[in-house]
Amino acid sequence: MALHLTHEVLRLSLRDPFRIARSDHDAGHAVTTVVVELRDDRFPDVVGIGEGYPDRFYGDTVDTMAAVFPLLLAAVGEPDPTPAGLVAAGARLTSAIAHHGGAKCAIDIALHDLVGKVTGRSITDLLDLPGPIPPTDFTLGLDEPAIVAERAIRASRFPALKIKCGGPSDLATLEAVRAIYAGPLRIDANTGWQPDVAVALLPELERLGVELIEQPFPARRLDQLRWLQERSSLPIVADESAVTIDDLDDLVGVVKGVNVKLAKCGGVGPARAMLARARELGFRTFLGCMEETSVAIAASAAVASLADWVDLDGNLLLADDPFTGLELGDDCRWRLADAPGLGVARRAG
Repeated sequence: MALHLTHEVLRLSLRDPFRIARSDHDAGHAVTTVVVELRDDRFPDVVGIGEGYPDRFYGDTVDTMAAVFPLLLAAVGEPDPTPAGLVAAGARLTSAIAHHGGAKCAIDIALHDLVGKVTGRSITDLLDLPGPIPPTDFTLGLDEPAIVAERAIRASRFPALKIKCGGPSDLATLEAVRAIYAGPLRIDANTGWQPDVAVALLPELERLGVELIEQPFPARRLDQLRWLQERSSLPIVADESAVTIDDLDDLVGVVKGVNVKLAKCGGVGPARAMLARARELGFRTFLGCMEETSVAIAASAAVASLADWVDLDGNLLLADDPFTGLELGDDCRWRLADAPGLGVARRAG
């Protein structure tokens, strides 16, 4: 076999406690992610770096990722080091086994990095996506309203804030943030609302200048999502209900937007295809992330020109990002390094 994969489990502290409605993310103080290195016997001096986030909600754990890596690697075979070869390898990854988006994502990102390094082309050049990247928002986790507001002050440079909801003080939290921040607010309930709560909040959300409502109800309750969208002037955005490209057709007429994440759908190639298909179907597109390092954020930024809204702040939530090479501009747009592949490297020391 030409390809060889090694993986490392990283446990990373968060800068601030970060909690969401449907899980505590390790009590909100640390996250676990998996970084891989991919080698190809044909190019012995080149190493491709990838990352996959093991989110139990989608069936991915550190152990399941390690278990399926050999199967996925065997399915990839010996891909041609070309854009077309990456597309073909991605198709084999997708068809090899259902689910396991985190493991597929790690290999897919590493393949893109490796091929970019082999050919001397940046990831955006490989994808032929040189367009401008929208600025990222910044996410504030669930906490007491005054604490969230204090964090909003620190994040006030960002052109929009994403506020995690689904707790007992959602309206008070939004009021506290709005008192000190004038920009757009995006809210994400992570399946944590009930229909009566959501519909009662709609007038207040409009008054407070909320821009969108992300995944208010459980993933399979498309009936509830449709019911709320029919009553809401704000776009409802499916996240947990929009895992892969195969979920999109069922969401037509249900919600107005979808959130695409590499760790859900399986990597750079699947994210590009899912964003393009979502646009064809008339959805507004939101590109999101997990609490990942600059490896996964750089890979996500490579397809960000296809998104209407961008939420790529996972590495900014970390106390220490172990990778370097990705820079956030003064305008809050990610600047990919002008280098082959992803342009990121392990931080020295």
